[in-house]
Amino acid sequence: MAFLLVATGSGALAQGNAGGWAQATCPLTTQWDKAVSPTNALVEYPRPQMVRKAWQNLNGLWDYALTDPSATDAPASYTGKILVPYCYESSLSGIGKPSIPDQRLWYHRSFTIPAAWKGQRILLHFGAVNYSSNVAVNGQSLGSHVGGYDGFDYDITAAVKPGANDIVVSAWNPLNADVPDAQVLGKQRLHPSGIFYTGVTGIWQTVWLEPAPAGHVSSLKITPNLDDSSVTVAASADGASADAQVRLVATDKGKVVASGTGAPGADIKLAIPTPHAWSPDDPHLYDLMVTLTQGNKPVDSVGSYFAMRKISLGKDDQGRLRVFLNNKFTLLVGALDQGYWPDGVYTAPTDDALRYDIQMAKKFGYNILRKHAKVEPERWYYWTDKLGMVVWQDMPQAFGTLNDDASKQWLVEWKNEIAQHYNHPSIVAWTTFNEGWGQHDTEAIVALTKQLDPTRLVDNASGWTDMHVGDIADTHAYPGPWSGKPEDSRAAINGEFGGVTMRVPGHMWTHNVFGYGKTLGDTWHVTQRYQDLLKTAYKLADTQGTSAFIYTQLTDVEQESNGIMTYDRAVVKPDLAIIAAANKGKILPLGTEPPPPPVPVNPDPLATSETIPQIWSYTDVKPADNWSQPDFDSSAWKTGPAPFGQGYTVNTPWTDTPGDIWIRRVANLPASLPAKLNVKLLHDEDAEVYVNGVLAASASGFNGEYVTLPMSDAARASIKPGKNVIAVHCRQTVGGQVIDAGFVPG
Repeated sequence: MAFLLVATGSGALAQGNAGGWAQATCPLTTQWDKAVSPTNALVEYPRPQMVRKAWQNLNGLWDYALTDPSATDAPASYTGKILVPYCYESSLSGIGKPSIPDQRLWYHRSFTIPAAWKGQRILLHFGAVNYSSNVAVNGQSLGSHVGGYDGFDYDITAAVKPGANDIVVSAWNPLNADVPDAQVLGKQRLHPSGIFYTGVTGIWQTVWLEPAPAGHVSSLKITPNLDDSSVTVAASADGASADAQVRLVATDKGKVVASGTGAPGADIKLAIPTPHAWSPDDPHLYDLMVTLTQGNKPVDSVGSYFAMRKISLGKDDQGRLRVFLNNKFTLLVGALDQGYWPDGVYTAPTDDALRYDIQMAKKFGYNILRKHAKVEPERWYYWTDKLGMVVWQDMPQAFGTLNDDASKQWLVEWKNEIAQHYNHPSIVAWTTFNEGWGQHDTEAIVALTKQLDPTRLVDNASGWTDMHVGDIADTHAYPGPWSGKPEDSRAAINGEFGGVTMRVPGHMWTHNVFGYGKTLGDTWHVTQRYQDLLKTAYKLADTQGTSAFIYTQLTDVEQESNGIMTYDRAVVKPDLAIIAAANKGKILPLGTEPPPPPVPVNPDPLATSETIPQIWSYTDVKPADNWSQPDFDSSAWKTGPAPFGQGYTVNTPWTDTPGDIWIRRVANLPASLPAKLNVKLLHDEDAEVYVNGVLAASASGFNGEYVTLPMSDAARASIKPGKNVIAVHCRQTVGGQVIDAGFVPG
C-alpha cells in the first residue's frame, strides 16, 4: 500500500515565494519542527482512502490579513505570510498570536493549473477550516462552509484560467461557548485554562487541487461483513453517463481476491474468501481499486483499502454483555487522546509526528485510543488503520443549551463526521456527547446514529448524563477507575480515569499545571500509581465485567500535565516497560523507592498549597453571616489541607454539587510586607476572599490554574503584623470544583 503514502509528481508543493516565514516563538516545541518549511508543509496525499495519482498541494506560504468579521470583500493589501495548513494561533504558522474572534482572517495565494489537466474538471479540496469560511477563485465566489472538523470541496473549473490564478479564503472562528447559538468547538477557548486549550482559527488541514474527468468517482462507502465473508462497496459518481459502471478489484498483497461490477451508487457485494480479520495485533488491510467506466472504457479510477473487522456486543462465559471484536471479547485498554500539539495546536507538525503518537500508544501496550473532543485529519485514521489501533471517536462538543439553529448545525456536522470517516476500520464506536456538554435530543440522535451506521457501537454520553440509550454505559471516575455493571442491552466501560499528574521542568507549557489527584515528583511514583490503577481496572474487568478502560491521558496538553508523555512528546513519565506490562494485566516489580525530594521554601507572604499543603478550617454548611470576621468562632469546623474540591489536583475532597464551601485560616504575617499585595487564587467556581472581614478580591466562573488578582486597598489596610484571618467562600454548580488561596507581592 505504499501508493497511499507518497506525494510524487504534481503532488509536490506548489510554492512560489519560499521566503517571509519563520516559526513564531512558543513555550514549547517538538523534535519535528526542524522538518517544517514553506516547501515541506505536510506534503503527503491527504485522503488515503480515495487516492488519485495527479494532484497539487496548496500547502505553503499564503498572504494573510485581518478585517472586521462582517467584511465580505477581500482586503486591498495583506499583512504578511502565513504557513498553511497551520492555524493562526500556532507557532508553525509563523504568527503564533492569541485567537481573534472579533476579526476575520483572510488568506490569498496564486496557483497554476498543469497543462496535462486540460479538459478535466478541477476540484479544490479543504481538509478542514475553523470555523466559518468563504472561498473565491479569480474573484468568483465559490461558496461558504460552516464547521471546523469536516472536509469540503468545490468544482472550480468554470473559475480557473490559463496561467496564474488567485484564490482567496476567509475564515472566522467566534469561539462561541455556553451560549444558545454555541458552535461545535471541542476544547478550544479564547482564554485557555484547566481542561480547555488554545483556539484554532482558519485553515488547519491540507488544501489541495486534483483533476477529474467530467464523469468521476465522488465518494466511497465500504462496509465489511465478517460473518458472511463479504464486503459491500457503494461508489458514487458525479457527471456519469447513463451507461456508466463501477468496477471493483480487491487485492491482498498484490493478489486479486475478489472483483465485481455495478451501477454508480449501488451496493456492490464482493465475496472475500477466507477473510483475514483486522485487529490491533494483526491490522490486516486489503487494497481496493475502483474504476468508473463509460461505454466500457475506463474514465476515472481511485485507490482505496478496507479491512474485514466486526465490532458488536456479546455475552461472555458468565452471561455478561461485553464488547466483542471479531466475535470475541477483547478487553480494550487505552488512553484519551486530545490531538493537540505545542507547535501546531490542532495540526501535527509532520506526518511522522502524527504517526508517532500511535506508535507510542502501541508501545505503551494500548489497543484503543479515545479521540476526544476533536476530529483528526484523514491520515491520522489511516495510521490507526495501518498500525492497528482501535478508535473510540467523539463528536467535538458544543456547550450550554443549544437553540434550534445551533442544534441543526450540530447535526449537520455530526452527519458529516460519520460519513467522512465511515470507511475506517479502526473506528469502532461513536460518542455523541461528553459529560453533558451541549447535550440535547440524545435519544433521537442516538437512533439516527444507529441508522446512519448500524455497523458500530454508539456511546450516548461518556460520563455524567446517561440517557440509558445506545450500546454503552460509560462512567468517568477520577482517579478511579470504576464503572457500572453490564446491562441487558448495554456493555459497561470506564471512559475516563486516572489523570496522574507529574511536572517535568523544561518540558512544560506553563508553570501552573492542572491534573487529578496529588502531583507526583518522579518516575517511580508515577509508575507505582499507574500500576495500582491498572490493578483495579483488571479486577473490575474480571469481577464486574467492564469491557474497556480509557486512561487520562496520552500526552500533556498545555497546562494539563497528566499525560503519559510530556506535551512535546520528549519524555515518557512512567517506566515504559512496567506500564506496558500493566496494560496487558502483568505486574512487574517496581524496584527501590527513591528518597523524597527536599521540601521547597515558599517566599510568598501567604503561601498557597501549590508546593506545600496549607491547613484551613472548612465547612460545607452555611455559617452565620459574620463567618469572615476575626472574632468568629470556627472551632467546630473541620480542618484539612487545601486545595479543596474534585476534578483537580486536590488534597481535601469537597464534592457537594451544587454546593458551597467556606474556609478560614489564621496566618502570622510580618510587618515588612510589600505595600501592594495580590491574591493568588485557584477557584471553580465563583469565589470571594476576605482579610480580617474585609473583601480583598472576588472572581466569577473558574480559572483552572492559579491566577493573581489585585488585593483591595481596604483589605491591604486591614492587615497588621501578627495574626490575621483569611476567609474564603466558593460556590459550585456543575463540573469540576476547587478552591485555594494565598498572597503574593503586588
